[in-house]
Amino acid sequence: MRLSFKQVKDEIAKHVPKELEYEVGLEAASIALITPTPSEFGGGSGLVGKIAKAIKRRVVVRPHPSIMLDEDDSHEAIHQIIPKEAEVTDIWFDGALSTVIIHCKDPGLAVGKRGATLKELRDKIGWLVKLERTPPLESKTVHDILGYRCAHSEVRKKLMRDFGLNIYRPKRKGSTWVRNTALGSYREVGRACHYLTTNESRVMIDVGVNIASDANPMPFFDAPEALPLSKLDAVVITHAHLDHAGMLPVLFKYGYNGPVYCTPPTRDLMLLLQTDYLKVSASEGKHPPYEMEHIRECMKHVVDVNWGETTDIAPDVKMTFHNAGHILGSSSVHLHIGEGVHNIVYSGDSKFEKSWLFDAASVRFPRIETLVLEATYGASGDFQPTREEATQELQDIIRRTLARNGKVMCPVFAVGRSQEVMIAIDELFRSGEVEPCTVYLDGMIQEATAIHANHPDYLTSALRKSLLTDDGMNPFASEWFRKVEGRDMRESVVTNPSPCIVLATSGMLNGGPIMEYFRNWAASDRNSLCFVGYQAEGTMGRRLQKGFGEVPMQIDGQTHMVKIGCEMVTIDGFSGHSDRRQLLDFVGKMNPRPKNVICHHGDYLKCNELGRSLREKYRVRTWAPKNLETVRLV
Repeated sequence: MRLSFKQVKDEIAKHVPKELEYEVGLEAASIALITPTPSEFGGGSGLVGKIAKAIKRRVVVRPHPSIMLDEDDSHEAIHQIIPKEAEVTDIWFDGALSTVIIHCKDPGLAVGKRGATLKELRDKIGWLVKLERTPPLESKTVHDILGYRCAHSEVRKKLMRDFGLNIYRPKRKGSTWVRNTALGSYREVGRACHYLTTNESRVMIDVGVNIASDANPMPFFDAPEALPLSKLDAVVITHAHLDHAGMLPVLFKYGYNGPVYCTPPTRDLMLLLQTDYLKVSASEGKHPPYEMEHIRECMKHVVDVNWGETTDIAPDVKMTFHNAGHILGSSSVHLHIGEGVHNIVYSGDSKFEKSWLFDAASVRFPRIETLVLEATYGASGDFQPTREEATQELQDIIRRTLARNGKVMCPVFAVGRSQEVMIAIDELFRSGEVEPCTVYLDGMIQEATAIHANHPDYLTSALRKSLLTDDGMNPFASEWFRKVEGRDMRESVVTNPSPCIVLATSGMLNGGPIMEYFRNWAASDRNSLCFVGYQAEGTMGRRLQKGFGEVPMQIDGQTHMVKIGCEMVTIDGFSGHSDRRQLLDFVGKMNPRPKNVICHHGDYLKCNELGRSLREKYRVRTWAPKNLETVRLV
């Protein structure tokens, strides 16, 4: 039974002793008990646990402002109480959650024996204390986001209360129904956008851009059911790639003022990629559909949700994120609608294979009737090598190229593939099989890698361990990796005759720093060009894959033909998408298995072929709708 906010407060009052002072607040769906005596409420086995069980909601205890020191005094106390040997590196005060976040090199020392130091600190400053290990690589993006959100704590606090009041609003009358409307990425790749409507709620899942189209880059925001945008209850982002999150700031430009639910890594990568989208648009003379102020506004509205945490996002919709295995923080979204009326999973982009970075996509869900599944590689011939085979191919071309004193050019996407290639190179060099050379990282690669290092819990256990231990095994911090700092350094790398490897954006050779290396090195048969990511139709990368012997390039305002003499290979196995075999296995191993599957994120052939195979193999009902079509589920 769904409770209103008043009913929640009334139920809490039944359990809290009358002598205890407290207020009831809202942090989106979470119930906050704000009190000058937090210790009296206990933990999960104490009073707060009984309250959570009674109201069937997440309950957090927050200190009342009257017992909290101001930030300056708290800052001083932190440095007095935490031993210098713990090496505190950063401190942030998040007033929206009454929490101080402390980064230190040795959290164990900061906690103290049996938690004594941590308890002393809490008693002294009154704030909740969140101790975290200082990340092995510093990320400007993560640092800026934490600082910005803390600086706007009061605004975020009010917003979260507003989000909560909307979730706990009175129930609407009428029979229950559930529909999924295609607003983007149906029978196409790009501008992913799903619109889930019920008799109670409106939820948008993903808000992507179609990078390949200047004419139609946005989802169908003008569809009648999507307007006005201010009526949306929630937005959910599966992962940070631009084709899933690139148009999110547009919503805030045109009136949306609600929550954005995503994992913390998605939040950070999303800011990085959206900001870069603005820079690239400006450099190409294009007028982007939003500005930096809309990206910043979005950051105030983000509600962080970790994998496995269940939260209400609308009056009749509960959401849980599960690992999708695609990129850092990528998630499949499980939505439980009504009192068990319907359960739907949006797979997002998923990879059903363990990689160097991530575990395979999760297949265990509490209940599922409908699956919305990507079909990027869903056609009958879409099979990829394994990660092991791809790694071997990459290492082989590096061996060949270095043996002839050549240079390896790798056009890469900053997020995901870059880090996997770095790990494969690191493994080769550590093995001693070849003499290590300098590996130059050009573009956003170093910053994206630092964001990975800031979220070790979203990586495989082996990689997490190598990042968190000081044994010199962190693959991202190896001595052969060097960041290219600006144009002058890039020019010196280009003219240096020594063998080397360059990982540079953009991944499809349609711009970015990779073009400078390609222009200068493509003609030599000593060098190699190695594609590790998808090359879209119309890009220079795709033309080279088709065997073009020379390609035109704009150099100093004039068109020059660049001859291709280097060795060229394409390694498919580093893809973050499941191939056809993995897609079929993913559905087959889902527990429980869905009754309905809606295919999207692929052309008509791929969606149709995948749907037909799923029908024949698993006896499920399938759809491959067009954009703007609606499928009624209940």
